[in-house]
Amino acid sequence: MAERRVECAWKRHIAEQLKQRDRLQRQSFEEIIQQYNRLLEKSDLQTVLSERYQTEKYEPSRHEISPGSESSRNDTLHQEMAHIRIKHQEELTELHKKRGELAQNVIELNNQIQQKDKEIQSNEAKMLEYQQQIAQLQGDCKEQRNYLQDLERANQTLKDEYDALQITFGALEEKLRRTTEDNQELVSRWMAEKAQEANRLNAENEVDCRRRQAKLQKELADAAKEPLPIDQDDDIEVLAEDGGKGTGEASPNRPISRTPSKRISQPQPGGLRDSISNIFGGSESVQPGLHPPDPRRRAGNSFSTSPETAEAPSGVGADVRLPSTALHVFEAHDGEVNAVRFSPGSRLLATGGMDRRVKLWEVVSGRCEPKGALTGSNAGITSIEFDSAGTYLLAASNDFASRIWTVDDFRLRHTLTGHSGKVLAARFLLDNARIVSGSYDRTLKLWDLRSKVCVKTVFAGSSCNDIVCTEQCVMSGHFDKKVRFWDIRAESIVRELELLGRVTSLDLNQDRTELLTCSRDDLLKIIDLRTNAIRHSFSAQGFKCGADWTRVTFSPDGSYVAAGSADGALYVWNVLTGKLERTLDKSHGSAINAVSWSPSGSFVVSVEKGSKAVLWSDM
Repeated sequence: MAERRVECAWKRHIAEQLKQRDRLQRQSFEEIIQQYNRLLEKSDLQTVLSERYQTEKYEPSRHEISPGSESSRNDTLHQEMAHIRIKHQEELTELHKKRGELAQNVIELNNQIQQKDKEIQSNEAKMLEYQQQIAQLQGDCKEQRNYLQDLERANQTLKDEYDALQITFGALEEKLRRTTEDNQELVSRWMAEKAQEANRLNAENEVDCRRRQAKLQKELADAAKEPLPIDQDDDIEVLAEDGGKGTGEASPNRPISRTPSKRISQPQPGGLRDSISNIFGGSESVQPGLHPPDPRRRAGNSFSTSPETAEAPSGVGADVRLPSTALHVFEAHDGEVNAVRFSPGSRLLATGGMDRRVKLWEVVSGRCEPKGALTGSNAGITSIEFDSAGTYLLAASNDFASRIWTVDDFRLRHTLTGHSGKVLAARFLLDNARIVSGSYDRTLKLWDLRSKVCVKTVFAGSSCNDIVCTEQCVMSGHFDKKVRFWDIRAESIVRELELLGRVTSLDLNQDRTELLTCSRDDLLKIIDLRTNAIRHSFSAQGFKCGADWTRVTFSPDGSYVAAGSADGALYVWNVLTGKLERTLDKSHGSAINAVSWSPSGSFVVSVEKGSKAVLWSDM
């Protein structure tokens, strides 16, 4: 029906155009036709007059006419005929002129008609083409409406599924919250029970100690009162033997000889104290949390250092130098450089970039000489960490995995896969037998390197950008502006600390009592882990955190902090005064991604979003 209506409409339009053209052209030709008719009438009149004149000229008059009247009449007729001829010639000339003009107009109108006919044919072809396009577009619209209806139905189905999943998630979250509260309550009760048990055992040990002491004193008193004849030499010999041993112990199972001497009947206080200590020395292990361990025993359980670790002093004894000069500017990677780290001995430097490589550099005479490259990653490197001995290197990658290489032979030893997103940070625990990784998939995973498996997975609720570890606590910085503290044993959050921007970096000082944070609000903060309070906040005019993975660092002695800015400048602050010490802004051409301070305190290295790395010192 629509096509028939369209066809009738254009036909009607053409008929109206033709009628209008007929009216216009007819009006123009009516005047020509009238003039032509008059011309024909005059021509007929002239023909008649000519015939009459010829007749009168050649035929004698039937009536008698005088010669004078005949001549006058002929003159009159000649004049009339001449006048009529002139008039007719003028009219004929005018008519010929108008005829030529009208003929020209007719030719022009014919040309216009032909042009209009061509235009009409072209318009008809275009209309036919447009009708075909309209039909095709109507078909497409119909298909799109059907597709839109299908999408609306699918969207409604997905919305219903989402609502159901949201309800399920809310229920699971509530269940998780209750389970976490129950777990914390159980842990608190368990700790209280352990404390009570420890107190009870300590009390029993104390009572047993006093009972044994009283029994020992009674036995000593009875032995002193018992009269036994003894030779003076034996008495001296016994005293010399006891004094030589210096224990002062007395036991009913051991036969000793006594004299009624006051010197022998009084037990030596030091010997008694040592005896009680030897008898109840095992009571110290009842509850390690109540009796602090011997510092010598703790020192005996500390990790041994490798020869590389002993190359240069670190920590409080390190000779920290404030960087002031760019000793060496070099091309580190083919593309963006994301991570940098010194080895524990400060001899090696590792960099990781978007070219999927970890490169090792040897710091020699103020220059970084290439030593080798660690390959095996399928995407860009995001984080680098050496173990405490400098033997292994751990790197996190954008291919959802973490990898461990041996530094000496550049061999890939372990590939740890299991995350469903980019691994943004990975760190060794202090025992070097486990590592913790944090990912964009909002989880933290604990890996056992002996079995090469993930032993724990903790859902953090937000993308993890960086991690640091102490003996029993893991601290993670997240996209939701929070720093979370995790108990490794309980797999639960001990506490949270919310900052003003997304957390990009975490670092610990040498004695692990202060935590350095960097966030996207362009602030560096130091948190005292003993009081859980923010000790310092650092900022500077022009300093801007350039990315969600910008890394900052403590100096080895904890006296300074260093950070790179989005404008390519390196900033160094004094921790004690809180003031900005140095601004170095002449070597980088793009935003600085990471900074590392050597454990010896002599060098600082910064890497950028370009391909450069810069070695700094005060030389």
